[in-house]
Amino acid sequence: MLTDSPAASLAQAIFSPRSIALVGASADPAKYNARPQRFLRDHGYAGCVFPVNPGRKEIFGVRAFPDLRSIPGRVDHAFIMVPAAGVPEVLAQCRERGVPVATIFSAGFAELGEEGLARQREMVRQARAGGLRLIGPNCMGIISVPDATPLTVNAVLGRELLKAGPLSVISQSGSMLGTLLSRAQARGLGFARLVSVGNECDLGVGEIANLLVDDPHTGAILLFLETFRDAEHLARAARRAAAAGQPVIAYKLGRSAVGRQVANSHTGAMTGPDELADAFFRAHGIIRVAMIESLFEAPRLVMGHRPPSGRRVNAVTGTGGAAAMVVDRLGVLGIDVAAPPARVIANLAARGIPVAPVPLTDIPMVQGSGARYTAVLSELLGSRESDAVVAVVGSSAQSGPAVITDRILKAENRGRKPLAVFLAPRADEGLRLLEENGVAGFRTPETCADALCAYLNWRAPAEPFRAPPAALAAAEAFLARTDHARLNERDSHALFGALGIPTAGSCVVTEAAPEIPVPRASDAAGSPSFALKVLSADIAHKTDAGLVRLDVPAREARAEAAKLLETARRARPDARIDGVLVQRMERGLAEAIVGFRRDPEVGPMVMLGMGGVAAELRRSLAVRIAPVGPDEALRMIDEIPEMALLTGYRNLPRGDVTALARAVSAFSMLAALTSRPVLDAEVNPLIVKRDGEGVVAVDGLAVLG
Repeated sequence: MLTDSPAASLAQAIFSPRSIALVGASADPAKYNARPQRFLRDHGYAGCVFPVNPGRKEIFGVRAFPDLRSIPGRVDHAFIMVPAAGVPEVLAQCRERGVPVATIFSAGFAELGEEGLARQREMVRQARAGGLRLIGPNCMGIISVPDATPLTVNAVLGRELLKAGPLSVISQSGSMLGTLLSRAQARGLGFARLVSVGNECDLGVGEIANLLVDDPHTGAILLFLETFRDAEHLARAARRAAAAGQPVIAYKLGRSAVGRQVANSHTGAMTGPDELADAFFRAHGIIRVAMIESLFEAPRLVMGHRPPSGRRVNAVTGTGGAAAMVVDRLGVLGIDVAAPPARVIANLAARGIPVAPVPLTDIPMVQGSGARYTAVLSELLGSRESDAVVAVVGSSAQSGPAVITDRILKAENRGRKPLAVFLAPRADEGLRLLEENGVAGFRTPETCADALCAYLNWRAPAEPFRAPPAALAAAEAFLARTDHARLNERDSHALFGALGIPTAGSCVVTEAAPEIPVPRASDAAGSPSFALKVLSADIAHKTDAGLVRLDVPAREARAEAAKLLETARRARPDARIDGVLVQRMERGLAEAIVGFRRDPEVGPMVMLGMGGVAAELRRSLAVRIAPVGPDEALRMIDEIPEMALLTGYRNLPRGDVTALARAVSAFSMLAALTSRPVLDAEVNPLIVKRDGEGVVAVDGLAVLG
């Protein structure tokens, strides 16, 4: 690695250290602390190894030192294996010696709770003051294959030889490094760098991924994630990788419906961590797989390709049942398995190869030998009407490499688009042959479909949306005038209105100002009607509490307002009650909910769903990292099946989806406010009127930082 920049120097110290200190090394082969030295020796590490143990003069034939201060010469990387209480002293010695990076295997920090977290933070503070970068603690180390540097305690290194390849892994789970290494290498797949980040007290997934973007040995960056700890760094790294044509592929735990409780809005209850993870990955061009085996099988499928323009797959097979499993799974995942294009059918017919216009091109076994299979595959790979091709080989895959060579490797147009090959029987040699020739092979129909789906859902990083300065200035001016952290509905509407979201006209009734100005305009019945709501930032679900009245005639509005005030003060004496909000009743074709949240892991997000009292009954949502522009907001609308009711479905009247998209975009601009951060906000419902008549927000809340 070149060392002409701080980042390159750090990468060399992490992945290509010329000297390593093993602090807490053990001479007992049965102990964890003995493994790194043995692994470095057995796998051919060519640099200097300095075991550090005050009770030993030598370990495994190598001179040992009582501490870091005693080591002659430079130490590039310290691997720390002492108990947690001793780690600060070791780090102090690292700073004295100018060690650039230390990996901490020792546990006993943030994973134990607040006391451990405090120790960890102090450790990081002192390390940064001395220019020392940390990996871990509570991590299993680093494996750098090109440099023969298995700096780890992972037991799999005692059994596995290291095969070089283009895959680099960053894992928040230390044990998963061994799992991925053993499973992938059994398939003939090779690695460049593997990093266990543990607690990520300093260097996290994002910063290490950023180093790998510049690594000449890394062709794809694979992430095993449990949470997001440095999402901002990861976003930047993923965007740099996308610009360099280097795919970033993630497997993330937490696909269940268990969400985090945030504030008291519907938004926090409706949007769980999985939706937020999907939004983050989509925004920054990260490919997400659903199965752990896909994490190492998918890279070969996507390397060398850019995000697709569509989501159509062609399929060819000589064994119907096995291919049907792949095609069926693709259908479940929402992928369009298309029939061969007419031009392909015509070209093949001219060569005496009849192909039916059906989604799965099944060549009977008696016809599947020779050039027929290859001809069909070549035509499908060369056509422009699909975005990927899946080829399935049946029991003949076990008969020898000739089948793979004749049917797959001789196909023309390989490389024009992703090709996924599923070998139905267990055919390890066939999978190795495919890998050696740069073709993505799959062991199961599920991982084959998962990898194809992940590729077809891959999108280039979204261009950042620049919020209009005038709208931001108006919203910032409003925030400067308010002292409350939790805004009542009237103030929330003032904030939303400043950003350009139409809000229902209203006035506030209090004991001091009991009169209600009755609008001159009348509704269809000849007299206006009102919605009355207790105005209080402390009461989130007013309908459930009986503090809302709808369709109240004008003549009854003042009396109903007085009753609501009395009811609210009796039911919630602890709440700040600012009066009764009186709004003109608004009606439209549909109700939407628009939510905003500044998530502690992924940052600001905006959510769109069907609104009203039924908002929590059906989780049909579209989520994006905020802010978004109107065009992206239109795509959010398209993702929600119920929103089809607004597009003229079955001759229903069309809703103003353009105005809805503008409102979603305007709401997402809450992310760009800086004077006081908005933590959580919601409009529910946002009434969508007929096409050309706009939208109007009639209920909402906002929580400020």
